[in-house]
Amino acid sequence: QLQASGGGLVQAGGSLRLSCAASGCSFSSYAMGWFRQAPGKERDFVAAINWSGSSTFYGDSMKGRFTITRDNAKNTVYLQVNSLKPEDTAVYYCAAKGGPYSSDQDRYEYWGQGTQVTVSS
Repeated sequence: QLQASGGGLVQAGGSLRLSCAASGCSFSSYAMGWFRQAPGKERDFVAAINWSGSSTFYGDSMKGRFTITRDNAKNTVYLQVNSLKPEDTAVYYCAAKGGPYSSDQDRYEYWGQGTQVTVSS
């Protein structure tokens, strides 16, 4: 089970740290990803991290302001988002998959319920 949290209403230019806590699984065995879905749009890849945290990968438009990390001792993956923009408004989802990370959401086996991020201008 994946439980995402940390979303909220924030002004443009602000920062948020999203968390995704895993339970009931061998968290350190899974690659983790973050995706987001804005109103009326498809779900987009944001970032992914390998099982150990030694390797990360970001969507093309996500580089620079987004940082994915994980703490296997706490069974938690994080997404730090800085310099938030109104266009970052979306529901952010975490997901888990066995094997290497991927930007393809269809390859992820487990999904959290999402956390809403709203950025006001």
